[in-house]
Amino acid sequence: MTATGEACYHCGEPLPPGPVRTARIDGVERPMCCPGCEAVASLIADSGLDDFYRFRTAPAPTPASPARVAADEWQAYDRDAVQRPYVRRLPDDQREAVLLVEGLTCAACAWLIERVLGAEPGVTDIQVNPATGRALLRWDPARAALSGLLRRMAGLGYRPHLLAASESLPAITRERRAALKRLIVAGLGMMQVMMYAVALYAGAIHEDMDPGIAGFLRGISLLVATPVFFYAGMPFLRGAWRDLRARRPGMDVPVSLAIGGAYTASVWHIFAGGEIYFDSVTMFVFFLSVARFLEMAARHRASRATGALARMLPATALRVTAAGDTERVALAELAVGDRVRVPVGDPVPSDGRIVAGDSRLDESLLTGEFMPVAKRVGRPVVGGSVNLTAPIDIEITRVGQDTLVAGIVRLLDRAQSQRPRLAVVADRVARWFVAGVLLAAAATGLYWWQTDPAHAFPIVLAVLVVTCPCALSLATPTALVAATARLARQGLLVARAGALETLAKSDHLLLDKTGTLTLGRLSLNETVVHAGDAAEARHLAAALQAHSEHPIAQAFRAHRDGREARAVRVHPGRGIEGVVDGRRLRLGRPDWVGAAEATDNEGTEVTLAGDDGPIATFRLADAIRPEARAAVRELQRLGFTPEIASGDGPGPVAALARELGIETWHARMTPEDKLARMHDLQTAGRRVVMVGDGVNDAPVIAGADVSVAMGSGSVLAQSSADMVLTAGRLGDLVAGVTIARRTLRVIRQNLAWAASYNTVALPLAAAGLVAPWMAALGMSASSLLVVANAARLGRERAAPVPGDADTACDIPALGASR
Repeated sequence: MTATGEACYHCGEPLPPGPVRTARIDGVERPMCCPGCEAVASLIADSGLDDFYRFRTAPAPTPASPARVAADEWQAYDRDAVQRPYVRRLPDDQREAVLLVEGLTCAACAWLIERVLGAEPGVTDIQVNPATGRALLRWDPARAALSGLLRRMAGLGYRPHLLAASESLPAITRERRAALKRLIVAGLGMMQVMMYAVALYAGAIHEDMDPGIAGFLRGISLLVATPVFFYAGMPFLRGAWRDLRARRPGMDVPVSLAIGGAYTASVWHIFAGGEIYFDSVTMFVFFLSVARFLEMAARHRASRATGALARMLPATALRVTAAGDTERVALAELAVGDRVRVPVGDPVPSDGRIVAGDSRLDESLLTGEFMPVAKRVGRPVVGGSVNLTAPIDIEITRVGQDTLVAGIVRLLDRAQSQRPRLAVVADRVARWFVAGVLLAAAATGLYWWQTDPAHAFPIVLAVLVVTCPCALSLATPTALVAATARLARQGLLVARAGALETLAKSDHLLLDKTGTLTLGRLSLNETVVHAGDAAEARHLAAALQAHSEHPIAQAFRAHRDGREARAVRVHPGRGIEGVVDGRRLRLGRPDWVGAAEATDNEGTEVTLAGDDGPIATFRLADAIRPEARAAVRELQRLGFTPEIASGDGPGPVAALARELGIETWHARMTPEDKLARMHDLQTAGRRVVMVGDGVNDAPVIAGADVSVAMGSGSVLAQSSADMVLTAGRLGDLVAGVTIARRTLRVIRQNLAWAASYNTVALPLAAAGLVAPWMAALGMSASSLLVVANAARLGRERAAPVPGDADTACDIPALGASR
């Protein structure tokens, strides 16, 4: 058979020129593009699973090549050290694991995996969810090896990834499944009870229904509504009980009073005679459950950033042995100093630096920058970035909780666990509002009981439901979570959620110079010798700078000769001193060490001096960040007044200010000077955003209205900061300001809507103009509108500020020492 422009029957790829392979499917020879597709198609046909091709909605993924499914790739998954974080041991000696499956496109894919894996000896259960891309695998390790099952799945073209699970399923999946079950029960129950209710209403209108049939329909309604109330409505009942025990009534209290009162009264009227409200009970529970489910879905979408980061790291790595061979080991077995080989297409297993090979890496999930970053020998690489063009060897420099990914996850967790001021205020208002609703419902019930007792109960139900403050309580947190997750994807980590509100209202920008407005990659341009030899002076300076995190230390790294400094003491904003070869030395600002400074020099000067006076002056050069000009211009357009506060000399600071169009600048500032300047601005009524990266910026960062640390800066600065620019791009701060202000507008819109809705709905319900079912619809629609409005923040993307991606994205690690 010869190619005629057809596509592969299995994967849909174009057929190669020349003779084409075929596989017999349903008695017909079908063209295949490669041996892999031929093998998989033959396996499907020979297993009697031809229905897969009839029911699939998209071509199957191309099967992995033999090199990708080789035994050594999966063999490591049989080791206990690898399985420990991912596999759960069941009481009957079976094992259970959750897999993230690549390539799932439809229910037919899930059906195929379940049939093939389910037929494997030792597999007791396999459930694949095509909506989430996850599979729950349960097997007997005495009869089947995990590596063989994973290899079998990969051979079908669906590459599996083990997911860590504290129990049988990830917490988000368990929560979603439980909520979905309750929603299904509530929906089915509501439809059934409404059918019975329509018949009862029709019989009541025409007054021709047999009492026996009416009693039967009322009894059936009780049977159907009972699981809806006790199962689907349990989250509301449990929440109300929790609020009442804490003596802090929340939104679940009026809801539970409404559905609990309606259910109890209906049960009583079944036996004592009277109107029943099972239709209202089921409707309340269903619409409330829909609103809660969609709110939960929005929350899960926002929290995917953390899960995606956790999945970036592979479970295993190729470690290079002393003999030059490679062995596949668990990620937990890596140690600082290990040499690891990263093939093309694989993620980097941990933070390190390249020791062999040049390549380009994709750091988009870490930095938000989708352009590949060029890396060469000696440059740092970040765990989780994907190697794109050539194999590289890296030396591991950080593992476990010290890596960039771990730092980002910690900051995200901290931001999501804190409650900003707006959310606290909204919750406090909601609690008082609930108390007011309860009083209003009691007053309404008392009035109607005296005026028209027959209508008192349904009107009180309508008041309790229509005024449920769900929208008021959701207005702030949904917007903040959506904005925080979106900024994390763009390279700005919000470590304290309340910082978004303050950032949106800020108007003054205090900027450090070295490492913030400049790249912080200082190079030694000139050595002016005052006494002694230039090379010896550079060696002495390098010994002192080995103990510094300041960007200046980088300029001397190449001049280290093995000598160590003792009794080292760092003077933030001034310099460093210590003893080298028995000589007490100082290295820092010329005025601090007692030397004269060349005021016309536009570069950075540091002087090395001993007890006998100056030894040498080093003139350093630094480059402005590529996006700094555009970022400063955009921030000025947004209403910020930029100001440079630097410990560097007047010459380089003035030159940088002219280049960036910044009118106000200060040189030779110590951390105390910067802090004093910031307090002066705050006293004058300015809201100050401080951006810095060094240890000497930490006190100012801690005291600013909003503090932003560069992702390549010191760990102390980052731990004190409200936000971290993970990629070190000032342009991401522009996006942060824009999104923060938009978030504040969305929050105000949500709060205004919630307040307006309740202001209008309460008197209408109290007047008897809103039926209970209308109240349930109105309350749910109000909550859904708030969630949908907040979700816009997660979908929109701010325009990037121009810059050099290759330079801006070269980040060593979050909290890395330099």
